[in-house]
Amino acid sequence: MSDTDVFTPEVVAAIGRHMNDDHADDSLLICRTLGGQPAATGARVSGLDADGIEFDAAVDGIIVPVRIPFRDRLTERAEVRREVVRMYREACHALGIEPRGAQ
Repeated sequence: MSDTDVFTPEVVAAIGRHMNDDHADDSLLICRTLGGQPAATGARVSGLDADGIEFDAAVDGIIVPVRIPFRDRLTERAEVRREVVRMYREACHALGIEPRGAQ
């Protein structure tokens, strides 16, 4: 697969499903801290591209779009995991809670 088609709609959907099914609490922590939505009560991955990840965060009963840039432009699917783990750990640090292992 070339760098230009790493984040096809199928890849984005698969990553979104995984995050939403297995890491919804992590997404919420990320949106509350790095996404600037401390009152969020839920968050779901709604998209991503080489430059960032997008969430739909529930804030006061309203869905608010949240986009968080990646540290660097991604060129491989495997890099998404690394970036999301980094975001999760930064979110935990900001909240003063101990992150789980490497996920």
